[in-house]
Amino acid sequence: MAQPHSPAIRRYARRLTLFMGSFMVLMLAMGWLFRHAPPPAPWNIALAILPALPVLGVVWTVMRLLVEEQDEFWRMLFVRQALIATGFCLGVTTIWDFLQNFDVLPAGHHGFGAAFFWFMGLGVGAIWNGFELRRMEQNAAADEAS
Repeated sequence: MAQPHSPAIRRYARRLTLFMGSFMVLMLAMGWLFRHAPPPAPWNIALAILPALPVLGVVWTVMRLLVEEQDEFWRMLFVRQALIATGFCLGVTTIWDFLQNFDVLPAGHHGFGAAFFWFMGLGVGAIWNGFELRRMEQNAAADEAS
């Protein structure tokens, strides 16, 4: 099963906590600021970008895990999860764009960008890995029984 105590996983968890906490604080702060005291240009651009930086940090954190994990099996599972996330994200955003191009959906994502769908895809990939691990365990148990 998972290696929750491996050094790579512990670093991943710390980084993820730091970046997601920063994201939440910045989203709340920038949301309040832009609603109550919108900053003038060019500060509005710089401040609007701030919440995106921790999101990029989360992507970096996932990629760092792929580099730092020493166990090849677990690294393969994480790579598969990231590939599933990438495919899921590309699929959703491609379909979304075509729906907008043909005026089936209005333009704009209203907060749902590619990173949101990639993170959703990480969840889909984790579920897929869970099914695959159970299948492998069942096959191993069946092989031992025969």
